[in-house]
Amino acid sequence: MKTSQFPRASRAWLAGAALAALAPFAAQASTQIQVWHTLTGANKSEFEKLVSQYNKEQSGVEVNLRAFVSEAALKQAAETAIRDKQAPNLMELADNHSPEVVAEHAAIKPLYELLARYPIKDAKWYLPATTSFVHDSRGRLLAFPWMAEIPLMFYNIDDYKKAGLDPKQPARTWADLQNQVLKVRDQARMDCPFATSQDVMVQIENLAPVNNQALTSNENGLAPSKAAPTMQFDMLYMRHLSLMVSWVDSQMYPKHSNDRSSDAAFASGECGILLSSSGAMGDFQAVRGLNFGVAPLPYYPQATSSPGRPFVSGAALWATEGHPVDQDKATAQFLAWLSKPVIAAQWTQHTGYLPLTEAAFRASDVSYYNRIPGAQAVIASMSGPESPINRGFRLNHYDRIQAVFANALDQAFADKMTPMAALELAAMQAHSLAGGVPAVAHHPVPVHHPVVRKAVAKKK
Repeated sequence: MKTSQFPRASRAWLAGAALAALAPFAAQASTQIQVWHTLTGANKSEFEKLVSQYNKEQSGVEVNLRAFVSEAALKQAAETAIRDKQAPNLMELADNHSPEVVAEHAAIKPLYELLARYPIKDAKWYLPATTSFVHDSRGRLLAFPWMAEIPLMFYNIDDYKKAGLDPKQPARTWADLQNQVLKVRDQARMDCPFATSQDVMVQIENLAPVNNQALTSNENGLAPSKAAPTMQFDMLYMRHLSLMVSWVDSQMYPKHSNDRSSDAAFASGECGILLSSSGAMGDFQAVRGLNFGVAPLPYYPQATSSPGRPFVSGAALWATEGHPVDQDKATAQFLAWLSKPVIAAQWTQHTGYLPLTEAAFRASDVSYYNRIPGAQAVIASMSGPESPINRGFRLNHYDRIQAVFANALDQAFADKMTPMAALELAAMQAHSLAGGVPAVAHHPVPVHHPVVRKAVAKKK
């Protein structure tokens, strides 16, 4: 029998050295994919935790996250990366209400193409309501709706109790909400009884479906038509914006913004009632001592006998072109893991984003819903059938149109224009933009415009 020419200790050292030398090659065996996102706060932490869990559970794929402070920063970096052929495998993009336009970009790989090659078994159970904002006109899934959300009313349970209100009976109509806001202001002695974030989403976009009306013509832009969808703000909008202006004037409504800045005022206890998106729930749950409930947006009984369902919007993870086969396969595997009911349920419970599947909703822990009054009813209501009213809307150049709407709200709240004048001008500018004229959207409302002159004259 041959014996080694090396002592036992030397053999052990050599074996260790060999393993160390092979370690880099073992590490290279896992497929690396890049995911870029703009999540913040508790939602960012939850996503990082899930990705860390995924990376530990298997060795074939490693997901690397890169966070950006804004979508503008992400897009700027993506342009450079795409040019250098180093695009991330997945990147988060907010709903621009023209997903087909995004999907036509040469750098984008529509999700249905990726899943055709690497199917996800849970994909057929995706809830239509959750995914409709990233479907094309043929019903094909263009992106992964991981950050799907809806607008909600959040209310501080302790403030309701101080005001003598029943926390189990949040307002369902705007008239009832006005009474509750007044009591929170006067009985609970709050300087900020009511606030809003993402004003356009709450005050303009979802006013229509919640009151069972179309936001635009052509079935909210989803029906085949050669003409661009148009918007006509009717008496419902005039009534609503006039009511909101009266609340601002009477110190009932001191905080409003088209970003998420008012969320912090609710989280700190400064404001008692907040209208914002369900995705804010993650940050609110992370605040120790914040006792809150949720309810659907209020509606107007004068417009509808029963409230409708709001639009689902938010953000999604978009796949990109130009990656090796192993990376595309790994990307699909990662999305399949996120789609698993237990994972999707965990994401929903910790963030407020909508469940991807019926199974994910059923997998949610009952204690979660007991902890947040109203959450179960709100999320369950989203699993019902869609209608042409609530399945979303499509408008070209909506990022610019939204800026026009935000400016109109600001002008009305600052008493620089009457609600009617602000809405009329916003509708005209939106119609111009939807038809492909981009020039007027990102400038302040021109004071020389005849509608504005008429409004100023009335105020004088």
